[in-house]
Amino acid sequence: MFKEKSVNILLLCVFLAACTAVLQYIYPIYGFFDSGLIAAILLTVFVKQDLSTRLFGAVSVFLIILATFYPHKNIGPGQVLLQHLYSLIVVIVATIFVLYVKKLYRSIEAEQHQVKALFEHSTEGIVLTNDQGKIVLLNPAAYQLFEYEHHELPGQSIDLLIPQRFHGRHVRDREEFYHHPGNRTMGHGRDLFARKKDGTEFPVEVSLSYYRQKNVLFVIAFVVDITKRKHAEQELLERKTQLEQITTDISKLNTELETKVEQRTLILREALQELEHSQAELNEALSKEKELNEIKSRFVSMASHEFRTPLSTVLSSAALLSRYTQTDEQEKRDKHIKRIKDSVKHLNDLLEDFLSLGKLEEGKIRMVPSEFPIKEFLEEVVEEMQSLARESQQIRCEYTGAATFFSDKRLLKNILINLLSNAVKFSPESATIELAVTHSPDGGLSLSVKDQGIGISPEDQQHLFSSFFRGANVINIEGTGLGLHIVKRYIDLLGGSVRLESQLGEGTRVTVDLPGNPQQFSA
Repeated sequence: MFKEKSVNILLLCVFLAACTAVLQYIYPIYGFFDSGLIAAILLTVFVKQDLSTRLFGAVSVFLIILATFYPHKNIGPGQVLLQHLYSLIVVIVATIFVLYVKKLYRSIEAEQHQVKALFEHSTEGIVLTNDQGKIVLLNPAAYQLFEYEHHELPGQSIDLLIPQRFHGRHVRDREEFYHHPGNRTMGHGRDLFARKKDGTEFPVEVSLSYYRQKNVLFVIAFVVDITKRKHAEQELLERKTQLEQITTDISKLNTELETKVEQRTLILREALQELEHSQAELNEALSKEKELNEIKSRFVSMASHEFRTPLSTVLSSAALLSRYTQTDEQEKRDKHIKRIKDSVKHLNDLLEDFLSLGKLEEGKIRMVPSEFPIKEFLEEVVEEMQSLARESQQIRCEYTGAATFFSDKRLLKNILINLLSNAVKFSPESATIELAVTHSPDGGLSLSVKDQGIGISPEDQQHLFSSFFRGANVINIEGTGLGLHIVKRYIDLLGGSVRLESQLGEGTRVTVDLPGNPQQFSA
């Protein structure tokens, strides 16, 4: 299926490149036809091999260079060169961008394969449960350990794997862990036992870890069958008892028979050698357990998430360019070409911010505050977002206050685009999205985005700015759960605050308050 889709995408890319080449030849004065080559390059992001991207990139460069030699009426050579030079730069940037995204996806896929291999081939039993004590997932070693079929355990209570006589104590221990979770080893000072499908009990050692996903606590139990170790310990104890008995016998015989001292001494030495051998075996077993614990730690620390970047602004501007076919409409074409360029740059910045989410925790993202015309900035953002709005949706902006504002323009734009994108996404068609901005006399700025969307429940509001959290009523709407979290982090960097007001079915209002004092910013 994937191969068939790749072939269809490649055919579409070939069609776009061919159409662009024909249109370049027929209408050489219209440089916006080069956007067809850019679209073909961007579509190759869905084809796994890098060769397709490099091939269409090379073909696009060749066609753009070739188009500069076509006869152009009413256009000077300098303008022709500038027009195609810009297209050539965009094609090269698009090719590099697609190759980078493919490399990123391959890296994520490789990490996922490593985690899956570690889980599937671990010799230690791994059991994943939720905060209700229900079994969610087991690895093959766990199924082999408890002798159940793969369909029998998921959804069952973890108590099914605990001997009946320990159920009461296990429930108390489990509830205590849920209230105070942490990475720990259970069973200090007491023996733990597990139960197989046929009711057979066997000694185990259990290590616990946990993580939270969508505000749900999941517990990972690493189960090791220590039957052999217990046998070794019992055998060691028995041999120790035997050694003590032998020593006692030697003491008695020493008082009775001086002639048998050497014989009893030899027996004692042999027993000591056997004891040392058993001790070496036990140390080896403990060393192997330590290695398993290290594997467990690496498994818990691995995580990844996928990232998808919207290209709607670039595509919509490219589509609008096709409407301006007259020579006197060059100014309109330049306007949309500039929007495409700005959108690609902003898209690259946004991707860099998402990939640098970990750097936010380390404080490596720095602000670059500057003074800029706030009203023109708002009009530019609203115009850009209006092109992404759904049918009949309107974005209305009201601004009061001074003409300029001192802040980090890039971070402020990311905040506004995130909030307006959410308002557009969750509002119905024909809805009006209100953006109210007030620049107060003390230099501060207040931004308010109000939509007519589905609203947010009170239970979800307190977790809305957490990473990877999404409301219970947006399951069928695309999203990563990272947008508002990043917005909150940007607002913190700007020294501001955010508050949210929402009711289910009546829409949401998000208000951001930012300081305007340059001293608020630190280097």
